[in-house]
Amino acid sequence: METARDSDFRLDGKVIVMTGAAGILGSSAVMRFLDAGARVCALDLSSQVLERLGPDHDCLLKLAVDVTDKTSLRIAQEQLHERWGTADVLFNNAATKSENFFAPFEDFPLEDWNEVMGVNLTGAMLCCQVFGAPMAQLGRGAVVNTLSIYGIVAPDQRIYEGSEYLGRPINTPAIYSASKAGLWGLTKYLASYWGPRGVRVNAVTPGGVFSGQNQIFVHNYSQRVPLNRMASSRDIVHAMTFLASDASAYVNGHNLVIDGGWTVW
Repeated sequence: METARDSDFRLDGKVIVMTGAAGILGSSAVMRFLDAGARVCALDLSSQVLERLGPDHDCLLKLAVDVTDKTSLRIAQEQLHERWGTADVLFNNAATKSENFFAPFEDFPLEDWNEVMGVNLTGAMLCCQVFGAPMAQLGRGAVVNTLSIYGIVAPDQRIYEGSEYLGRPINTPAIYSASKAGLWGLTKYLASYWGPRGVRVNAVTPGGVFSGQNQIFVHNYSQRVPLNRMASSRDIVHAMTFLASDASAYVNGHNLVIDGGWTVW
């Protein structure tokens, strides 16, 4: 009987492309992947935000990329290929908030809808074309898409009364739910499409991650969670590492939900 080895959970020698690499989850994931032995190509919108990851080194390549621009992505793929070859793992982690992101649904501008959808869903599709297609050509690899609990269930609007983030009222707009639900649909499609060619495509769904929300929000949110707390970045990053590793070699088309039990109710 085969047993799991510690090495199965390592990422030694793997080349990982991470979009949204300078964000809350992205930056934590990059550090974890490097600790696990991976070489990471960190992509984000500007060189300035990528400085949060520290200087480039032998195992870290930082590239400023617009995920909605296929030409920009192709240039990044060429730079990656020149340095390390074809990626082993692609993490579609980039997401955005538009200027009117928290506007009520009835007044939500179409321009903002298209902007968020362009990054959250269309950007992931373009990254799959540019970085995922070469994996399929080689017959190996993995893609992991970062979803949200609000892509699989509706937000509980009651938790937002009195809630703030960085000093402003917050909610979860329809575009966020719609874009993340669409990304789950793309995940399932590509798991079937590329699975026979050796590329696994999965999703990780974080519950609410604490990142400076006010105490009213933390209390209201935690009351909805059986574990009675919000997630930390560490909680989510361990799941992301599993989906990138050989320990998940037979996991395909799966949505790994890390929400403390939020979705059991």
